[in-house]
Amino acid sequence: MIGWINEYIIGVALPAYLLITGIYFGFRLRWFHILHPVKCIGFALSGDRKRAVSALTLALAGTLGVGNMVGVASALAIGGCGAVFWMWVSAAFAMILKYSEIVLSIRHMFYEGGEGRGGATYYIRNIFLSLRLPAAGKILSALFAVLFAINALTMGSMLQSGAVSQAMSIGFSVPLPIGSAAIALLTLSVCVAGKRGVMRVTERIVPIMTLCVLVLSAAVLILRAEEIPEAFGRIFEGAADFRAAGGGILGFLLSDAVRLGTMRGLISNEAGCGTSPTAHAEAGATCAARQGIFGIFEVFVDTILLCTVTALVIIVSHVPLDETDLMGITLGAYSSVLGRWSEYPVAASVVCFGFATVVCWSHYGCEGVYYLCRHPAAKTVFTVIFSLSVFLGGVISPDAVWGISDLAIGAMTLINLTVLLLGRDQIVEETRRIP
Repeated sequence: MIGWINEYIIGVALPAYLLITGIYFGFRLRWFHILHPVKCIGFALSGDRKRAVSALTLALAGTLGVGNMVGVASALAIGGCGAVFWMWVSAAFAMILKYSEIVLSIRHMFYEGGEGRGGATYYIRNIFLSLRLPAAGKILSALFAVLFAINALTMGSMLQSGAVSQAMSIGFSVPLPIGSAAIALLTLSVCVAGKRGVMRVTERIVPIMTLCVLVLSAAVLILRAEEIPEAFGRIFEGAADFRAAGGGILGFLLSDAVRLGTMRGLISNEAGCGTSPTAHAEAGATCAARQGIFGIFEVFVDTILLCTVTALVIIVSHVPLDETDLMGITLGAYSSVLGRWSEYPVAASVVCFGFATVVCWSHYGCEGVYYLCRHPAAKTVFTVIFSLSVFLGGVISPDAVWGISDLAIGAMTLINLTVLLLGRDQIVEETRRIP
């Protein structure tokens, strides 16, 4: 049932809705991020860079991980090389959607205990309240908070833990139960330290691991430079496979390349689904548009840069695309070109990226639970459940978890995109502050 909904409802409606909403906001905001990139960068850096970058690394920790490594391998194995093209397409519109949701998050942010707090749950409620529909706002914001917690327990913990445990098993011969137990215990210790502890972890891990992956990927692509043009050719050729599937709009929307490219791209950059606005609210920014520009950079790093180089490495390495061994695809792509030694730093990168994502999503899940119930025990109970789900992720099959995660993030996105459209005038108003 979940698979049918994901394929024929979420899988068809979501790419179309993302495309339509992205095009709308692109024209409404006059594609400022593409036409005036230098001005945008200068404006973003003119504010409190330290807190903004700290929030950015937290948001990146939530997006860099399974989506960039195993998610890309999954998209290629199931959707073919053309899925990469549709990742690019989704990213082009994701940038403006990420900007828009962060703008709303900062606009509706409030201070509690001296720290900024905000996110989609709050602006969903407030926007419906401004439309004199308070009951609808309460119901949808509560539903979004529930989906937020579910996604934290699936994509944010189990899928990440599964990838981390496999990387530790393949790269360092650590048994899956031991690896997942270690990640679960580390996660629990960071969660106990609270939000500040989560941000300290992400601030240190994300920049170092991003650089490590880029260096290794560059080495592979330099050694296989003569195959890069062919790789791009396969990407563009595969992007048009929907024509053979029946042609026209129906064939386009039902294409595996489109569906997997969009969904794995979405799970990678999370634009439009309303997750990273929770992290960006931590910056306590005074200018919503300025923080929103950091969201554009987030999508660029995540999808345009890291997902692309990972996909190119997999394509030029010619490793078998076995969808039952996604971690083997990722590690094998590097080791087949650079040698067996490269599996160790790649596995370490997956471990660190995955762990950073896990601790970030523990914070996201706690925020969702906090919105629903502010009793201190609720956070404690969720933290324990989250840690247990981290352990389970390393010892069970991820197939069912992918389905639940796709459904949850798809439903969140459908709700969030609707609210972005309802709050369009607020987004335009804030954007006018960019000189």
